[in-house]
Amino acid sequence: MSHPAPYPVRLADEITRQLGQLADHLSQLPPPQAAQVIARVLDPGAGVLGGVAHLVATGSVFAKDQAERGALPAEVWLALGRASNELHDITLDLDEHKDTLKHVGTQPATTAAKPPAPAPLVVRRRR
Repeated sequence: MSHPAPYPVRLADEITRQLGQLADHLSQLPPPQAAQVIARVLDPGAGVLGGVAHLVATGSVFAKDQAERGALPAEVWLALGRASNELHDITLDLDEHKDTLKHVGTQPATTAAKPPAPAPLVVRRRR
């Protein structure tokens, strides 16, 4: 007889399933609504990306403790720590664009006679 997965495991599975649903919806939304969803996802304090960054940071603390006890290889802790740091940096980088996305998401749908000029897709990042 198999044992049911503990609640946190089921919760992780459910969140993963819902993220897939959100991605499916996002691909079908009109641009203003898609921009609103993306802005909410990228919100560092209350968004999905900030939540994932916090989850990975918490996992890194767990892995450090377990590595110090010898239950996990130190490489696991180091990899989670690196991932946590990179997610934090990505969250900060994307936070710069949250207001722009919110603005696009609040624009009324217009039927412009002339389409907007395309923007260059390659932009150098500031360091």
